[in-house]
Amino acid sequence: MREELVLHEDPRSGNCYKIRLTAALLGLPLQRVDYDILRGETRTPDFLSKINAHGRIPVLQVGTRFLPESNAACWYLADGGEGAEGVGLIPEDRFARAEMLRWMFFEQYSHEPNIATLRFWLLYVGEANLAPQQREQILMKRAGGEEALRQMNEHLATRDWFVGEAVSLADIVLFAYTHVAEAGGFRLSDYPATCAWLHRVAALPGFVAMDAP
Repeated sequence: MREELVLHEDPRSGNCYKIRLTAALLGLPLQRVDYDILRGETRTPDFLSKINAHGRIPVLQVGTRFLPESNAACWYLADGGEGAEGVGLIPEDRFARAEMLRWMFFEQYSHEPNIATLRFWLLYVGEANLAPQQREQILMKRAGGEEALRQMNEHLATRDWFVGEAVSLADIVLFAYTHVAEAGGFRLSDYPATCAWLHRVAALPGFVAMDAP
């Protein structure tokens, strides 16, 4: 009997969306519990004691167990095999799996800290409300985000997917914040191969859209 899956999330978060998209492509039922991080709803004593002591989302609840970190949660969902549409998001080949992990690490180290952060600061916080230290980081984060998009575009110029001949978790985790990057001031039209890839992901059977800009 499959354990119930519950996603503790803020619908505006790309990290939360990755998990929803993974579950949707695999045909897995996923309950959702929403929190507003701007209102501090993940810092309440109840959340800290029951969901995640570090006060962060997303958290994937599997039965009575709790798994934080978005890419770990995506791996957990996909590690069970193929979904209802025959989509397997983890390659069988050992080297291809390592390549997939390489791009997932790239997403968390080079992509998300720049592209996602600028989207959050500019769209939800507002530049006028940023602390001086944050405003000083804008140019650096913009340069880092542009470099990440350049590397992605170069990689996708000769292939349809990040790893092998089919969609994998690498595509899912990179799609989440890339497709809303313009909200952080990035111009996606400068990266045509990446734009074509975004359309391929959005055309996958079972695809679900993000709830927020």
